[in-house]
Amino acid sequence: MTTVQEWDRPVGDANGVFAGGTVPVPIVLVDTDEGITGVGLGPHVEIDAVFAAIEGEDPRGVTALYDRMLRQTFKAGHAGVVFGTIGALDTALWDIKAQAAGEPLWRLLGGRDRRVPAYASGLDIGLTDDDLVAVYQVYAERGVRAAKIKGGLDIERDRHRLTLVREVLTEAGHGSRPGLMLDVNEAWTRKQAVRHVREIERALDLTWIEEPVRRWDAEGLALVGRGIRASVATGENLTGLEQFRPLLAAGAVDIVQTAAVWGVSHFLRVSALAHAHDLPVSPIGNTPVGLLHAATSVPNHITSELQDLHPPLGMSLDLHIEDGAFILGDAPGLGVTIDENAINAFTRGPDDTTAGTPNVRPEQAGRRLLSVADHDHPGQPHRLTPHGHTGSPRTRPGDEVTHTVRR
Repeated sequence: MTTVQEWDRPVGDANGVFAGGTVPVPIVLVDTDEGITGVGLGPHVEIDAVFAAIEGEDPRGVTALYDRMLRQTFKAGHAGVVFGTIGALDTALWDIKAQAAGEPLWRLLGGRDRRVPAYASGLDIGLTDDDLVAVYQVYAERGVRAAKIKGGLDIERDRHRLTLVREVLTEAGHGSRPGLMLDVNEAWTRKQAVRHVREIERALDLTWIEEPVRRWDAEGLALVGRGIRASVATGENLTGLEQFRPLLAAGAVDIVQTAAVWGVSHFLRVSALAHAHDLPVSPIGNTPVGLLHAATSVPNHITSELQDLHPPLGMSLDLHIEDGAFILGDAPGLGVTIDENAINAFTRGPDDTTAGTPNVRPEQAGRRLLSVADHDHPGQPHRLTPHGHTGSPRTRPGDEVTHTVRR
């Protein structure tokens, strides 16, 4: 099935904006013959083919089953949303295993401390200055002292918005220096990245720059890292250890990231690989609950992304935000409860996923000479078209996609 995250405001990045703030959240539910249901958050593309690798198996053998799912997709490949499907099923299996053991997943995985440090991430490129300040004041009230804003289209605007967020967090922290990060979602060329970040660093201490160039450009990421003071963070869109190895070998990444939808087993393996290179790891995602549990068990976790303070529609989580951290609960498994009736009763579909939204790379990405302010729609990101005018994202109502997987 697919539920939604209702932000009640525009959310997006340099590639586009969901103007209505309604973002799809796919869910996979896996049943066992013992009556336990595991919850996985991620795509369900090619799920019948992938599920064949684990159907009828004992879910407690989750690590071996993860490898069976990878082998199941050997010829066609397991990248992209297929990898997300594997990750969703993997997370559901971990949930089942921990429920069967009667323990929260963080405890089953060997975690000692249920507290997972967080940074605020508002997907905020479509916000006005006043709205930006208001959003980060809410994060600051929860004790969060580090924040990542979206940018990459205008140096002056990025510097101004980072300064606004710094002031909010500094005031809330009684003068202590906050952590500031900038995420540009692969919007730049190598030279643009160095020039842009250096200009920002004239006035601000930037903790990391996220995805400054294309995700696979190991040489380019390393070049950017050598040309700036900030750390380079990337990895959320990499699927499989084979995609991380060239970046690590080139010294191209300082903060190793993984996306929540890629699953628990993937995160654990990437964390071990990063630890072997003395690098920290940081989970990414709107609802990274599986990786929060896993983060308690690895030695090199640094911080996890906190997006919306409210869970997706029809979902409750056994965790809360306190003193700048996720505090995990004691419910067996992931601590995720799904209200299928609430999800099925929702009639308004998620925002359009075509051009003008974060899911589609703009034609001019990486080839913008100048940025152009959108004077007609100041709440939307700056976007340069070939004729110098700005475009706005399109939205339309749509039918909810529901697809429940029960085995």
